[in-house]
Amino acid sequence: MIGDLKPYADYKDSGLPWLGQVPAHWQIVRSKRLFSARKDLAKPDDPQLSATQAYGVIEQAEFERRSGHRVVKISMHLDKRKHVEKDDFVISMRSFQGGIERAWSSGAIRSSYVVLKPGPEVNASYFQYALKSAGYIRALQATGDFIRDGQDLSFANFVRVDLPSIPTAEQAAIGRFLNWACDRLESTIRAKRRVISLLAEQKRAVIRSAVTRGLDDSVPLKHSGVDWLGNFPAHWEVLSLKRVLRRLIDCEHKTAPKVDESAFRVVRTTAVRNGELRISGTYCTTPTAYRSWTRRGVPEVGDVIFTREAPAGEACLVPEAMRICLGQRTVLMKPNRQRLDAQYLVHTIYAGPPRVAITLASQGSTVSHFNMSDIGLLPLLLPPIEEQREIVKSIVEQTAGLTTTITRLEREIDLLREYRTRLISDIVTGKFDVRDAAARLPAEVPVETVVDLDNESYEVEPFNEEAAEA
Repeated sequence: MIGDLKPYADYKDSGLPWLGQVPAHWQIVRSKRLFSARKDLAKPDDPQLSATQAYGVIEQAEFERRSGHRVVKISMHLDKRKHVEKDDFVISMRSFQGGIERAWSSGAIRSSYVVLKPGPEVNASYFQYALKSAGYIRALQATGDFIRDGQDLSFANFVRVDLPSIPTAEQAAIGRFLNWACDRLESTIRAKRRVISLLAEQKRAVIRSAVTRGLDDSVPLKHSGVDWLGNFPAHWEVLSLKRVLRRLIDCEHKTAPKVDESAFRVVRTTAVRNGELRISGTYCTTPTAYRSWTRRGVPEVGDVIFTREAPAGEACLVPEAMRICLGQRTVLMKPNRQRLDAQYLVHTIYAGPPRVAITLASQGSTVSHFNMSDIGLLPLLLPPIEEQREIVKSIVEQTAGLTTTITRLEREIDLLREYRTRLISDIVTGKFDVRDAAARLPAEVPVETVVDLDNESYEVEPFNEEAAEA
């Protein structure tokens, strides 16, 4: 059905770079004709909401359940919170990065957020995509220098970007079609991720055997004295991670500024997955920010990045030819290279004793989190350094086929995401007419698509509400 879409019959110039040519019957209007600023204070029984780039505006408890990310509860300035109605839109502190969010629930949001009340000419299902489309986000970014000024996106910025006024029935058709198309794409992505998960488990089994028993089945074993650790080669050591690190460096507990292009990149937790650093999960920052964020220590080749939260326990090597700094909830490990091979460390974090410790620490908690002291005490089984290198080489050889297939599937997922972004942009700007296609869709079409968080950014209520209000 997507491949059969056709353009509208007639077009005209919108006069807006982010829209370009639009269907002839669409009108371009000031955004304040479609939306007004809702200034109602929160009601006493309003649940607290989180503004997220991945899920829209939802209740905090629901966000924690979906993402596994802990939200610090607001305890100050509760009387200043704003009321949000379902199908309102919220301008949050990072909307210039990821668009303006639709509210899926009524509730309360912190006072520095801007709540947009839709008028009668607005269908929320269309604008949930239009206000998060790539072209619209670029137009928002052009209304101010958010990086240099450190400002939040305001209602004054919002009204500087004109919007299309489309018949409400047509808006509903566009929203309905995109809900259907995005749900299909998400289903395909989830299916590929399930296959990746199965292949990754096979890979972990190979690694687990290598980092807990070594490569020679004939060597004598001894018992660790810990039931879950069991037996291991008698010539290996059992010790805590901190004993074989030169340094363990925490991140800055604030978000580095984002710019379109630079030689310096920030590693978010979403960039570290299954032992690899994904460039798509990083973003560019300024040279000044890079120097500030690396003042405690510069990530170098042979170091390891570890995630403390969201989720805890992911790790990867610092890559060559990249100047990177730590994003929030990440930690830098600098191994003693005479005693610990960095790639061996990554392997044992995923499949050795550290993984068991991470799992045990996470049990009974909806959100896993590691303090610096917890990380330093992670247990290691440590062979001599040359044996570590032999184990690493053997793992590469045994898992090469699995790694190739996983890489291919991950690339396919990236292409699906790119296609989704382009499809949304083309349809919300009128490059294709979906009215007939939407009318032929099945009766039940999802109204809320949950995106794959592996490559999505999100934001939540800030830790320091008092500072935010100031």
